[in-house]
Amino acid sequence: MKALALCTLLLSSSGNGAPVGEWPQGAGPGGTFVVPEGEAPQRWSVVRNENIAWRRTLPETGQSTVVCAEKKVFFTINKPVEKDSSLGHDIVAYCCAAATGKVLWTRAISGRHPLRLSGCFSDSTAPPPVIDGKRVVFFNASGTIACFDLEGEEQWSVERLVVGRTQPFFREGLVHYIRQSYPPDEQGHFTHEHKNAPLEQWTQLQALEIVSGKVRWTTSCGVNMGSAPIPQRLSDGREVTFVGRGGGHGPPEKPEGVSMIDLTNGKTIWSLALPGFMATQTISVHGEHAMVFHGSDLLRVKVADGTIARRISIVEKIPARLRREGRWVTESITMSASKKGREITQHSNLLVGDILWFRNYRRNYLGRVNLKSDQVEYLQLPVQLVRKKECDDVLLWSAEGSIAPWGRKKAKGGLKQNYWSLVHNDMKNSRGFEVVGDERSRGNGWGHVATQVPTAIGEHLYVPVMGGTVYVLKHEVARLDERALVSLNDLGPAGEAWNRASLSFSEGRLFAHTIKEVICIK
Repeated sequence: MKALALCTLLLSSSGNGAPVGEWPQGAGPGGTFVVPEGEAPQRWSVVRNENIAWRRTLPETGQSTVVCAEKKVFFTINKPVEKDSSLGHDIVAYCCAAATGKVLWTRAISGRHPLRLSGCFSDSTAPPPVIDGKRVVFFNASGTIACFDLEGEEQWSVERLVVGRTQPFFREGLVHYIRQSYPPDEQGHFTHEHKNAPLEQWTQLQALEIVSGKVRWTTSCGVNMGSAPIPQRLSDGREVTFVGRGGGHGPPEKPEGVSMIDLTNGKTIWSLALPGFMATQTISVHGEHAMVFHGSDLLRVKVADGTIARRISIVEKIPARLRREGRWVTESITMSASKKGREITQHSNLLVGDILWFRNYRRNYLGRVNLKSDQVEYLQLPVQLVRKKECDDVLLWSAEGSIAPWGRKKAKGGLKQNYWSLVHNDMKNSRGFEVVGDERSRGNGWGHVATQVPTAIGEHLYVPVMGGTVYVLKHEVARLDERALVSLNDLGPAGEAWNRASLSFSEGRLFAHTIKEVICIK
């Protein structure tokens, strides 16, 4: 009876009819990156070929999360290049057998507007596909959305600019994604020239009918291109999501802050103005509050009316478990507030039960807030794992021991955290070409990046970073210390395993997508 009840709960929360065990969208069956029960692998190594079911070498870079349905996996890559390249606008959709990685079919999806290859914030391939059990929708952030049946027959296609960092989700026959109105320039940059653009040019959340591709509704409140809306169900049964406004690149959407959106029609239920807000996060509901990071605080925002009920500091007098001279120590730390209002790594936060997890923006700390007690804690993690077949693992914990940065001078006061490395990412595809439009992608994945959203499966939290290291932790520990860290895992040799895809889970297996391959972990 317990298993049946759980099955019913998951089907209800996903809203897409996907069988339990499938991963039909980048954010998982419920659209929240959380599967309450399940047993996924906790230890593996691509370098040492430990617990790896199969690896599918890909001809080109890509960063979409692998989605799974009907014993098939789906993802996208950029159109293969024939020389070192920095820009791309066409992508290729893949369907492979989940059990073996055998390619079943591919489809080319063109785009009009170039984006930077292997960007540390996104590229043309970044939005993951969405599956409703009969159809799969692929997103080319350079300007196209295309739908196919699961055998690869095209159902419809529309020219539409898509935000690269969007996490599309499916409910009630509709595919939800963030629509971009103004394009990047010829070098793939979003410039500041649109900061005063009128409402009709604002970025918005949009819902399409999956059967036809027709627009069902579009929000009117405006959405920042870095916002990551995920579906939420309130205690009264209403299905909503939260969108944010505010971020870099001169966004026109105003005022900065948060809005709660009715998922039945896209209407704004309420808006909360937050000057200086950074919208680059997921927003989840805990009880009667939406949990919103703003500057140095976590805000409890009442879902009833959008007012702030409580502020919780994530920088003042926080107990932290830190690595000092080769041993663990406990300290109470206070950090000065960031001048740019950024205290969490973009997209790194995830609510799992009563615990809200996040990565610190300026230090290699994994943070969590216990929402029952409002207690904040930090655990220091190594920024890089260097693993070889027959040698002990080497970990880098700080700037000490780092090699010199690439192409840039040290920041005032020392080396920026993203530059700390024993090996820089070479940004080469499987055929040896450099495919990178943003040199910051050579960094370790800590600091100024739009990281992968973590994934929670059963008792474990999976935290991947851009350099190819995946941290696995037990998320229901009484105290956040080194005992919570179950394992450090690699997605390939250091410097060769660049990735921006969240991990997905299906039938006991994990799936990862790197610059060179898709990996099935058993």
